[in-house]
Amino acid sequence: MENTDRYKKLRLLVRKVNKARKQQDRKIDILCNDFIAAQREFIKRLETINFVANFYEAIIGASDLNSLFYIAGELINTKIPGANVVVFLRNQKDFKLHVSESKQPITIEQTRLENFFSAELVNNICESNRVCNLEDFFAMGLQGNPTHLNEISAAAIPLGRTGPSPGFVLIYRSSENKLTPDEINNITAITGGLAHAIQAHQPAAQTSG
Repeated sequence: MENTDRYKKLRLLVRKVNKARKQQDRKIDILCNDFIAAQREFIKRLETINFVANFYEAIIGASDLNSLFYIAGELINTKIPGANVVVFLRNQKDFKLHVSESKQPITIEQTRLENFFSAELVNNICESNRVCNLEDFFAMGLQGNPTHLNEISAAAIPLGRTGPSPGFVLIYRSSENKLTPDEINNITAITGGLAHAIQAHQPAAQTSG
C-alpha cells in the first residue's frame, strides 16, 4: 500500500514537471517568435531609412522638375520592380503629370491608368490626402471599364502631410504582382522630401514659363 502511494505521488510529480516544462516551452516559443518578428520589423525599418536617405541624397542633384521626376521615378522603380510611376500635380483648374515607365511595363492591352484620371478625380484624391487604392478611385469618380481596370494593382500616395495635398504619386502594376503594404509604406516615407523638392523647383519653372 505504501509503495502504491509513493508511485501515485511520483506520477503526480512527473505530470507537474511535464506540465511546467510545456508551459515554459510555450513561453520560450512566444519569446522567440516575438524576437524574430521584432528583428524583421527592425530590418524593414532600417531598409526604409536607407532607401529614404539614398532617395534624398539623389534628388538633391536635380536641376529642375523634369530631372527631379526622372530621378524620383528611377529610384522608386528600384524599390518597386515592375511598377509604373506617375506624379500628379494639381493647379487651380487642371493638373500636370509626369510619367516614369517601368523597365518591365504592364501588358494589359496597353492600359495606361493615368489616362482615365480627370481633373475632378485628381482633385478628390488630393482633397482626401490619404493613400487611395483602385476601389477608392472608382468611388471618387474614375471612369473606365471596372473589369479591365481591376487587373491593375494601384495606389495613390499623397505629397502633402496635412490638409489638401498639392498632388500625389500614382504607382501601379499588374494585379498578378499586387502592391504590398511594405512597398506603399516605403513610398509614403519619401513623399515629404519629394514634395519639398517639387516646391523648391516650381518657382523657377514658373518664372521660366
